[in-house]
Amino acid sequence: QCEEAAYEERWYPAGKWACVTKGEPMYEQSISMSFMKLMRYICKENSVGCYLGMTVPVLNEIHLTKEGTELEREVVTAYYLPGEFQQNPPVPMDPEIHITERAPLWVITRVFYGMTTEETILREISLFWELLGSTDTVLRETYIVAAYENPSIPQRRNEIWFICRA
Repeated sequence: QCEEAAYEERWYPAGKWACVTKGEPMYEQSISMSFMKLMRYICKENSVGCYLGMTVPVLNEIHLTKEGTELEREVVTAYYLPGEFQQNPPVPMDPEIHITERAPLWVITRVFYGMTTEETILREISLFWELLGSTDTVLRETYIVAAYENPSIPQRRNEIWFICRA
């Protein structure tokens, strides 16, 4: 009988992402507002005036406070541009959306299900550190929450990504 792996390593190539940075009082507010802006960009509010196509996962880059007990307010929400738009990304109509070239990324990732709140994310980070044990191969201040399904799905699939050092 095969058990699901506790975590896996993955490599993502460099690519262009549409990003929004928000610093609302609650994590959920920041990602919700950012995702709505990105959806409008994806659906039509772009220089080509057409639907760009949805890609997954949508990434939420978070930072922990120095004490490591809570999230910094500022969250970057990122949507990967489909292949046909990588060379020449449509310009967003919304000035808060920035097209960014992200470097290749090595991550160690672990799946979790349900809503993503500051509380659940902090718990997932803590559980993941318990699994990994003491290591200097990953960053301790920056993490990524990857969402694979619509936020309205109660038991949606998410991942916590630990970013490997170069």
